[in-house]
Amino acid sequence: MTLEFRVNGRIGKPVADVFDAVVNPQKLSGYFTTIGGASAPLVEGTTVTWWGMAPVIVDKVEENALIVFRWDAMVEEGEDPYKTRVEMRFKALDDGGTMVTIAETGWRENERGQKSSYMNCEGWSQMLACMKAYVEYGINLREGYYPSELKGVVASEQQDYT
Repeated sequence: MTLEFRVNGRIGKPVADVFDAVVNPQKLSGYFTTIGGASAPLVEGTTVTWWGMAPVIVDKVEENALIVFRWDAMVEEGEDPYKTRVEMRFKALDDGGTMVTIAETGWRENERGQKSSYMNCEGWSQMLACMKAYVEYGINLREGYYPSELKGVVASEQQDYT
């Protein structure tokens, strides 16, 4: 069993605007890395930090088309660390909008890997929804919505907030 997923969503803005909303640290911090921010732009060959604690190793950037990076997978105590691979594709649509596709691969085929892949799938789906609201309407959906944001902490595990 290979643990991987792909999510996508249409953002009603030109591809250059949508791409910039990911590579530009000020914009990314307005809807995704809202706690701790993003330390620098996503530039090929660099490592940036998201949320003040997550290193993102930028492997490839093709302007207005593709971003590929690696980052740490969650591991159990005593388990050797490893990284997963994230690929973001940006496709200009005939209607002037942009289709964003995010795929993540590389988890270990164990219970922790499966749990982490589900959590990240949820996170990237939420990121796309937040990006749409921010880029199209200037709204930060994270503010006052996610339990972790309400507590002022970065989400790290699924928790029951009921």
